[in-house]
Amino acid sequence: MRSLLFALLFTVVAACGGSEDKPPVPLARHFDDMYIAQVPLDQKQDVVKTQNDWSIAKMENAKAEADFNDATTQLTVARNDAKAAHLGVESAVTNKNAAAKTGDNNKINAATKDQRVTEDLAKAADTRVHYFDAYREYLRQHWLFTQEMMYWREAQYELAKSSIAQKSNMSPNGVKFEWYPSQEGERAKSTSRAKDRAESAKRKAVAARDRWLEDQKTADTENGHPTALPDPMVTGAVTGGGGAAATP
Repeated sequence: MRSLLFALLFTVVAACGGSEDKPPVPLARHFDDMYIAQVPLDQKQDVVKTQNDWSIAKMENAKAEADFNDATTQLTVARNDAKAAHLGVESAVTNKNAAAKTGDNNKINAATKDQRVTEDLAKAADTRVHYFDAYREYLRQHWLFTQEMMYWREAQYELAKSSIAQKSNMSPNGVKFEWYPSQEGERAKSTSRAKDRAESAKRKAVAARDRWLEDQKTADTENGHPTALPDPMVTGAVTGGGGAAATP
């Protein structure tokens, strides 16, 4: 199910980026646990730590996936709200035209104000859609980052196991110890690049949010009361980098 979701997701956004915009592939090299099974636990503290970091990274990746899915739903609702707002403009224009035929200035003024309010609300609804779209893209990039982080943490775990075996003077058949530092280094670089892309997407989302807040404030002032609309960057996912999500 998850792989299907990714296939659909990245088919839709394929035009937005290159190969770095795709989910990372699993590790090519794994070190079999059996080779260090008899090493005393007090000599495997790096293995325990890196395994724990990897577990946390997997949980953070699952959270990032859930946040993205929630943002997709929020974007659909925001688009529907914008459609309703534009229907409100159409109705206001119809009412204004009808008022104009009456020659009643009170009705004309009221209808004119109502049209202005609905137009401002529709404009705010449109910029809100742009904001939600940018926010979802930020969460998509964050999701990619957490996947890179997950594989980087796994690469650290594999490196820790191989290092213990090497220090214990083991020589498993078909295993080259130089594989693991190289693999870890490559994953660290990929994670750093993914983090940069996520931070860039977040800055764009913040800018889109600022534009929406400005338009919404104008519409609310014109309307005479604030509109209670959810703001996902305040009430939604908090995607910071702590614990296992530290930067390489």
